Amino acid sequence: MLNGDTRIIAHVGYPTTTFKSPMIYNPWFEKRGINAAVVPLGVRSEDFARAFPEICRFTNFHGALITMPHKIAVIGRIDEVSTAVKVAGSCNAVRRNAEGRLVGDMFDGEGFVRGMARHGRSLKGGKVLVVGSGGVGSAIAASCAAAGAAEIGLYDVSDAAMAALGGRLRQSYPQLKVATGGNDPTGFDVVVNATPLGMKAGDPMPVDVSRLSPSTYVGEVVMKQETTAFLAAARARGCETQIGIDMLFEQIPAYLEFFGFPSATPTELRAVAKVDY
Repeated sequence: MLNGDTRIIAHVGYPTTTFKSPMIYNPWFEKRGINAAVVPLGVRSEDFARAFPEICRFTNFHGALITMPHKIAVIGRIDEVSTAVKVAGSCNAVRRNAEGRLVGDMFDGEGFVRGMARHGRSLKGGKVLVVGSGGVGSAIAASCAAAGAAEIGLYDVSDAAMAALGGRLRQSYPQLKVATGGNDPTGFDVVVNATPLGMKAGDPMPVDVSRLSPSTYVGEVVMKQETTAFLAAARARGCETQIGIDMLFEQIPAYLEFFGFPSATPTELRAVAKVDY
């Protein structure tokens, strides 16, 4: 039950209709008797620079989950960032520390890699194609590099975003082979859609699905529905797939620790979650 002592975690992004975090965090908070709540706040890109500092001024503001399209813009609005944020160039979690400073971290990539591990797949020495070089794509690419991938291919409609991510990866992982500018999935062990494609009916595919090998592990970040058209097409090719919400369940334990709450396993979270599509 919400009351005057409830610690608010703002879920900031746009559009809010795709948000799944409140359906996972809030049932878990209730089960554990924790007086906190994740509250969706719809903020458009053009309003973010003005709105976010105001949100952080609320006295019961405990922190924020940052999602599209603000994961890059938020970095300029906080006081401290983690190494993960520096490499990914994006941030998806902000907390206010005891001194009142805003501290940012990034867990999207960790969530994706943990999801792969739960499926029994390793990135060591593998070739990964990440389509989308925005906040979530950058984080996934950074975590795949940290997990031992030998080669990462990057593709984005923004040449600038793609080139910037490639530069950060090369600087932090000199032994990593980085290729940019192509979204042909041929020869890749892992292919990830880290774009919004799939949120709307009729969206084009992020890659030519007919060129996917049945042995390719195919991941998705879109959470509007459990099985996107892209994942359905990949499964029809014989590929093992990872749904978007898997990444969320895998990263929430790290989020909880970041915010100073007791930890939980993905299994515990799934047992109480009330996710719908």
